[in-house]
Amino acid sequence: MELRRLGPDGVQQRVAEIRSRIESLQGKQPQPEFPQMLGQTMNPGGRPAAMQGAIGDAGAIPIRPDFGGIGLQPKFSPVVLKGMAASAAKQAGVDPFLFDALVEAESGYNPMARSRVGAMGLAQLMPGTARELGVENPFDPMSNLQGGAKYLSKMIAEFGDLPTALAAYNAGPGRVREAGGVPNIAETKAYVERIMNAYNSRRPS
Repeated sequence: MELRRLGPDGVQQRVAEIRSRIESLQGKQPQPEFPQMLGQTMNPGGRPAAMQGAIGDAGAIPIRPDFGGIGLQPKFSPVVLKGMAASAAKQAGVDPFLFDALVEAESGYNPMARSRVGAMGLAQLMPGTARELGVENPFDPMSNLQGGAKYLSKMIAEFGDLPTALAAYNAGPGRVREAGGVPNIAETKAYVERIMNAYNSRRPS
């Protein structure tokens, strides 16, 4: 069989023929070329307009890794995450500097963090706590931070002082009630000290 030499026009024609045959075999209607599909749907930043609202300012789509599917891991810069934490803290009536120190201690600002006991996300919410707070996806940064700030506000309101509230956030309010204050748990004591030191160094004097 003699092979034909195809120039640019011949190559494009051959590609069109192959695509048309594949589509006919699959029972699909011919699809427009990729540039035509996008057309005017691209916004000035190069993002399809159809995806607006599904993607945050950080430029990534949060996923639910607990569902076990394949997806894109959210990519948020530290500056964006800290801004989100400050916003969540203000909404909950919590000092943003305190909440910033807490999130840093809990996860190091890693939205995908998961502890050995099952705590999830930036504010390290336990599954039961997340459900109580109405956090459907603990790995969604904003939802997680809002839940964490709300829970910290609740602990402050119940126990009255910051060290005891932080101890309740770490060890659970039940242990704090039983101990009548910060429980004698080395990990919890170190946790409270770490956050209070960071908070005192960050907040305006």
